[in-house]
Amino acid sequence: MNPLLKRLRFRRFSTVQLLVALVLLLVAAPFVEELEGGGLILSVLFSLVLLAAVVAVADRKRTLAIALVLAAPAITARWINYFQPRVVHPSVFLVCALLLLAFVIGHLLHFVLRAPVVTVEVLCASIAAYLMLGLMWTVAYWFVDQVTPGGAFSFNTARGSHSMNGFTGFYFSFITLSTVGYGDITPVSQAARWLAAMEAMTGLLYVAVLIARLVSVYSQTKRDDSEKGP
Repeated sequence: MNPLLKRLRFRRFSTVQLLVALVLLLVAAPFVEELEGGGLILSVLFSLVLLAAVVAVADRKRTLAIALVLAAPAITARWINYFQPRVVHPSVFLVCALLLLAFVIGHLLHFVLRAPVVTVEVLCASIAAYLMLGLMWTVAYWFVDQVTPGGAFSFNTARGSHSMNGFTGFYFSFITLSTVGYGDITPVSQAARWLAAMEAMTGLLYVAVLIARLVSVYSQTKRDDSEKGP
């Protein structure tokens, strides 16, 4: 059997699990954040996303080992920071999470772009990669806001949280990724502006390249089927 087809079979469940974990995190974030213990729930969901991300790229032992090495400090530092904020600064787990998310996104895109056919696994991987791009920039905005004296963002509304952690970061990231931009949150530092510009360009290029690739693969499959005949 073709090695790529074997990898497609292997990823049938891992990419679906990752997509489900991402959707749960993004859907639950605005509703549980204000609840008592909401931070705990979000930490659990975030940890599940990171673990599902590890499984999603675990098609080779070397890749699995690298993913685990990146995931272990990210998850550990997140929970230490949650229970003992003075022991571990948020920037520690944010940097570790950024490295893991970038690693997983790269492997998912490699998988999608090299897929010989368009299947459910490929579609799930492409959607998961898009959502993880938004999550990666969410973490990046949170990190920049943490390390910038006086804050890296200006909040042009009196309602809602004035910090980039939690749902506010999700909201700004995906609004920027989709190039909508309502103007209620404005990046003011150089680093924050650069990240916002990079995310907007990535969102446009991702959709354009992905659609072109999937259409090309689908058309080639149809062409091959028509040449084989009935």
